[in-house]
Amino acid sequence: MPKMKTHSGTAKRFKKTKNGFKCGQSHRRHILTKKTTKRKRQLRKAASIHPSDVPMVARLLPYA
Repeated sequence: MPKMKTHSGTAKRFKKTKNGFKCGQSHRRHILTKKTTKRKRQLRKAASIHPSDVPMVARLLPYA
């Protein structure tokens, strides 16, 4: 049997944790002037993906 390949785009965006996967948050790249300091500060933290998306990401990262 051939080895399964890891999806490289997914591997760059998600990291495996004990209870699922963590990812960086969106809305932090540009147009930051209209966003409040509090909002930008809270976007720094990593977020966990929704439980319904875990099987899809797990399939793309077979060895994570």
